[in-house]
Amino acid sequence: MDKLSILINQLCPEGVEYIALDDIANYRRGSFPQPYGQASWYGGEGAMPFVQVADVKETFELVDETKQTISVLAQPKSVFVPKGTVIVTLQGTIGRVAITQYDSYVDRTLAIFESFKIDINKKYFAYQLKAKFDVEKQHARGSTLKTITKEEFSKFTIPVPPMEVQGEIVRILDNFTELTAELTAELTAELTARKKQYEYYREKLLGEAIEKASEMKKFGEIANIVRGASPRPISKFITEDNDGVNWIKIGDVQPDSKYITQTKEKITLEGAKKSRMVNVGDFILSNSMSFGRPYIMKIQGCIHDGWLAISNFEKYFQPDFLYYLLNSNTIQHEMEQKASNGTVKNLNADIVRNLELPLPPLAEQEHIVSILDRFDALCNDISIGLPAEIEARKKQYEYYRDKLLTFKEAS
Repeated sequence: MDKLSILINQLCPEGVEYIALDDIANYRRGSFPQPYGQASWYGGEGAMPFVQVADVKETFELVDETKQTISVLAQPKSVFVPKGTVIVTLQGTIGRVAITQYDSYVDRTLAIFESFKIDINKKYFAYQLKAKFDVEKQHARGSTLKTITKEEFSKFTIPVPPMEVQGEIVRILDNFTELTAELTAELTAELTARKKQYEYYREKLLGEAIEKASEMKKFGEIANIVRGASPRPISKFITEDNDGVNWIKIGDVQPDSKYITQTKEKITLEGAKKSRMVNVGDFILSNSMSFGRPYIMKIQGCIHDGWLAISNFEKYFQPDFLYYLLNSNTIQHEMEQKASNGTVKNLNADIVRNLELPLPPLAEQEHIVSILDRFDALCNDISIGLPAEIEARKKQYEYYRDKLLTFKEAS
């Protein structure tokens, strides 16, 4: 029998008490003065690290250097967090947990566990917090930006075994976490190298196709390109009815996917009349956040004004070839150069209509697609190859972690 089993049999054979977070720790949310964009809140002499959601890693620590620093002027309006404090993200990427490795100030999108009301191993608490949030974030409120409030997570319960058991679990999980991280890093490095190879090969094939093309045409001459539209206020038109129309948002798509296959929300038929309908086989192209990403529609739905709709191109382009062409470095660079300047770059429909695109024969397009599809699957399909192995490592780790962190509840 292993050491952990012996400890459990000796110290808590009848089970473990599950305790609400509100009864385990004193906590609060971070803070920051508004508006976020005011320059005087950032940098300058005496500035300190300012922790936001993106600064919390998956490895229970902060990044080495936060993206922003908070000025002396703003510090009294935020929350100081000393080194060694447990924090958790509550918005957007929910449930990232860290034990801070340096003094900092923390944003309102995170919760800060300032002290504990009971004896508990801080690292054990962090592991339990991560596991609990991984489950609860699936039910988080919000559409585009998911959120768990301080009031909601105060009711979350976790098992609290004797300190000796907690310490042994931490020892096992620390070792397993380190080993999993090393193996995943090796696989990820290999996958990154493969993606670079794929990108090189994609650009070479597309470059050759462009050189061979006997004709170049403006995109707007061979396709219908229009901007999406939003019914306002959108909250009025969101519906859970089965006869609602798919409502396509940036948050519904994956960066490495070429297709739109489902949406999280629907809008009413009335809202659809005030929006822009796109059909199966049409393209949509993001024109604001993460602008320039093309996707092929596998479902019918409506798009807001953060998308462009592209249709009626089939005479000139095989859809998957057009996807690879629009994703090529050449076209992406051209769109970036022509996008309007400002805090958020935007692609308008005229910019896209005026893109000069090559028109290789459809048979040549099919040949290129057959090659690139195979390569793309090896790099991005989580059901095969390296992506599948990385996903399997993650699932294996989560299964083993959850098994260690789950106890029979004491009666």
